[in-house]
Amino acid sequence: MPEIKQSRSAEETIARRMRNSGGEEADKVIKSGEGVRRVYHNIHLSGSAKQHGDDHKGEPGIDGRMRGPANTKGQY
Repeated sequence: MPEIKQSRSAEETIARRMRNSGGEEADKVIKSGEGVRRVYHNIHLSGSAKQHGDDHKGEPGIDGRMRGPANTKGQY
């Protein structure tokens, strides 16, 4: 039987699975419960809207011609 190699210990694997997976950009994080019954609430306050990535270049209309970008002024 081949030897099974593990890159992490069992404790490291459990700690990775128990972490909050979506709190990096949250303004506030609330954790309810413990262990497998825990729930994370990632709260994003109003006014914290950020653009992720470049402006959208637009897409073709039903006639096949490009309609252009939706936000040319860069408000968001």
